[in-house]
Formats: sequence, C-alpha cells, structure tokens
Amino acid sequence: MPDLILHPDLQSAGPADIERTVYGQEFDLWTSRACDAAAIPAEVWSRAAALVCYHEVRIDAALLDRLPSCRVVVRAGVGFDNIDLQAAGTRGIAVCNTPDYGTTDVADHAIALTLNILRGISAYDGHVFADPAGGWDFSLVPTVRRLSTQTFGVVGLGRIGTATALRAKAIGMRVAFFDPYRPTGTELSLGLERAASLHELLGMADVVSLHTPLSDETRHLIGPQAIAAMKAGSVIINTARGGIVDLAALLQALLDDRIAAAGLDVWESEPPNLDHPLLQAWRKPGSPLRNKLVLTPHAAFYSPSSLVDLRRKSAMTAASYLRRGWSRDCVNSHCLDVPKAASRAGHGQDQQA
Repeated sequence: MPDLILHPDLQSAGPADIERTVYGQEFDLWTSRACDAAAIPAEVWSRAAALVCYHEVRIDAALLDRLPSCRVVVRAGVGFDNIDLQAAGTRGIAVCNTPDYGTTDVADHAIALTLNILRGISAYDGHVFADPAGGWDFSLVPTVRRLSTQTFGVVGLGRIGTATALRAKAIGMRVAFFDPYRPTGTELSLGLERAASLHELLGMADVVSLHTPLSDETRHLIGPQAIAAMKAGSVIINTARGGIVDLAALLQALLDDRIAAAGLDVWESEPPNLDHPLLQAWRKPGSPLRNKLVLTPHAAFYSPSSLVDLRRKSAMTAASYLRRGWSRDCVNSHCLDVPKAASRAGHGQDQQA
C-alpha cells in the first residue's frame, strides 16, 4: 500500500492538482479544507506517513500522538511557530519548512512598504482623494525623505533579510544589519555594515525591517526598551511575524511621535480584532495615525507565482523525505530522535512492500 500524505488545511480553492502531479502514483493523497482536525477520520491520521500543513492547524503533542506512522511534518511556508518541534523530534518525526517559495515576494513587499512611507504614496493619495484642491500639497506628508540619506536596518539576515537588504542597497540606502547567528565576514561578502547588538542597530537605523522567526527569543523583541533605543522619527517595517512587535508599545510610540510610522503586514492575531487599541486608534475618524500606519493583510508572501511554488515545493519536500529520510530544510534536527525516525522509516518501507 502506498504511503499516505495528508494535507489537513489545504489553502487552494481548486483541486489538489499540483500536489497530485508531484506525488504521481507513488503516494496516496488525502486533503481537507476544514482546518479542523476533528473533521479528518482517525484512520487517515493513523495511516499518514507525512503531513503537509499551513498555519490553520496547531501541530502539538496531542495531535502528533494521532500520527503513529508519520515520519515528517512539512510546513507549507517559512514560519513554523504552529508546530511543536520538540514534541515531533522526541517522536522521531522530522519537521521541515518551505523556506524559498516567497523569498523575493516578501523582500519586495518590505521595500514597497518602506517606499510607501518614505515617499508618502498612500498618504498623498488619501489627501488628494479627500480634497483634490486642498490635498494638492506636497508638504502634507511629514514622513517623506531622500532615500540616500537613510540607513536601512535589517534585523535577521536570513534568506528574506538578505534579499531585502540587497534591494535597499540597490536603491541607494545605507544598509546595516544585526544577526548574531550569521558568520563573521557576512558583511564583507554582501557589502553591508554589521551592528554588534540590536540596540546598536536600532540607534543607527532610520528604517528597521524585521526578518526573524517568531520564538521565545524574538517575541515582543520590539517592545518599550527597543523602541526607546531607536532613533527618534524612525520607521518600523514588519513582514515577518506579528508577535515580534509589542503593538501596545508601538501604539504609544506612534501617538508620542517617538516613531514616525510603521508598515505592518502581520499581526499577533489574524485578522486583527476590531477592538484592538491600535486598530481602533488607526480607524478613528481624523486619527493622527491614519498616515503613520500602513497595514496589509499578511500579503507579503503573495503572488500567483508564489502560491504555485509553495504548493509544489512543500509537496516535493514531503515526497523527498519519505524517499530519502533526509532534508536540508529540517528545522528540528537538534531534537530529532534518530533511532525513532529510522524505526518509522522502516515501518513505512514494510507498508510499501
């Protein structure tokens, strides 16, 4: 019997044709769009050799216990904060992500938010829309600046952070980064400046663009202390994870003019609750935040091309791991119980035979 690959929260509206093309006749495929673990039969969970999930299903210890045959969980996306890495590792289940499907899209979006704020695009549009005569005034938007006078600070120089940094450099900005996990010499190979600490970077950057995963280390990384260390009048761009920014602290900084503006593609809870103080303050008629805050609906990853890549690459990662028992995109190798993983692989081979 072929190994079964389960997609519990498939995001595509149409058929799973891309996934089926990748798996061919080698693997069975079971998909659900219910985003509800209870909607999937117990026998499907029990038989699944691989799980390919998005962000709608929480992969915790209780759910993993329903997957006795599973050898790999693939996150169709870059972030994997909805998956308990340790719980999977102790059960011999590898966890992989899909790190390269939307790298350029997110980097483009981070730069687009930056340009929107520093050139006042949305703000000018709003003024002219509201009052074509009175709004026809270049002096109405205080965030407009010459790009070549600005320092673009990148927090987290991974794939997306690097792509964003190089784009900022290409449009003439001075670019610096902070990432304690990047090897010495990275700054030389990319022609960037390296800050020794987060506070050093925050103190020199006019724009702070966030590109870290969400973890215990980075949750509310940009909070009251970090904001206090930032240059007055600086800008925050977040296309990573909403939990990296303390929104209460951001709201106060925007109201106090400590921060000039922010461009957010992500929120701590998505979509944001209508009663969230930052959202309420932004939407209030005549709000001073109206032209200080630019929001997009977790869309940085999106393009039609990126969605095709995401579906194809995540399916390829699952199929490849089942064939080889290894992936360069494994994110829990530090806690993966190798003997158990090997045992599960052997179990899968027995089923295949």
